[in-house]
Formats: sequence, C-alpha cells, structure tokens
Amino acid sequence: MTSRARTAVFFAAVLVVVASVVYLSNPAIAPGATDDYERTSLTIVDDETGETLATVDARVADTYAKRFTGLSDTESLAANEGMWFVHDSPGTYAYVMRDMAFPLDIIFVAENGTITKIHHAELDPEGTSESDLTRYRGTGKYVLEVPYGYTNETCIEEGDRVVLD
Repeated sequence: MTSRARTAVFFAAVLVVVASVVYLSNPAIAPGATDDYERTSLTIVDDETGETLATVDARVADTYAKRFTGLSDTESLAANEGMWFVHDSPGTYAYVMRDMAFPLDIIFVAENGTITKIHHAELDPEGTSESDLTRYRGTGKYVLEVPYGYTNETCIEEGDRVVLD
C-alpha cells in the first residue's frame, strides 16, 4: 500500500470515528430521527372520582432520538397538546429543558398510569451549559409534557391516572 493510500485510509477512519462520536452525543441530528411522530390521545382522570380532568393530543416519543430531542424543535403547544415519552422499562429518569422556547409541566407516570410526580419546569437561563441544566427527576415508565401551568388549570394532581385511548 502506498503512502498516499495509507493517508486516505487513516483520514477515512478518523472521519468515521468523529461522525460516530457526534451521533452518539446527539442522535437527533440523524436524518429522519425525529420526523413523523405518531400521535395518541391521553385522558387524565381523577383518582378518587373517575372524572375526566383533561384530554391531551400527544406526539409519541418512543425512541432514544425522539426522547433526546423532545419538544426542543417546537415553538409552542396548544392548550390540550403535549408529548408522551415512552421508556423501554420503568425507572427513575431526569428530564431537562434543553433548547426549549417555552416552559412546561413535566408529569411522570407509572406503568399502570398513575401520576407519580409533577414538575413545573421553568426555562434555564440562556447560555446554561448542558451539565448545568436543571434536572427534573421522577419515577415511571412514561412522561407527559404539557404547557406550563396546565396541571394547575385542569386540577391534575399526583395520584390521578393517565389512560391511553
């Protein structure tokens, strides 16, 4: 192999490694990574009375890339609109307001539909580094993000249930 061929192979290998590192640190940049969200309708019911508190039309984020991007590429949400994050298994998760244009209510939901935690998430100051973003933690298999204050307006509380239509 000539010196020129070795150099070309070396640069190709470096390019593959750099591209892999960039993708692994932000998989949402891959073409089509967050396109074409499925949608679902979620009904939130009062745990004590069974009364419907709200119905949310939600985009489904059921892949790592979609969960990573979340609502970062969204300008705003309508009153009964949100994003439904689906994890592979129940656990404790932390959500951040990465590149967000508006604040949110972040609702953690157990596998059986019970709301386990509600956060009213403000925007971090502009220029906040990734490592300094506020972490909103909770336990569940699902997370529902809706407009800021929505849970207060609709009287949604921890213990209420989310039902998939």
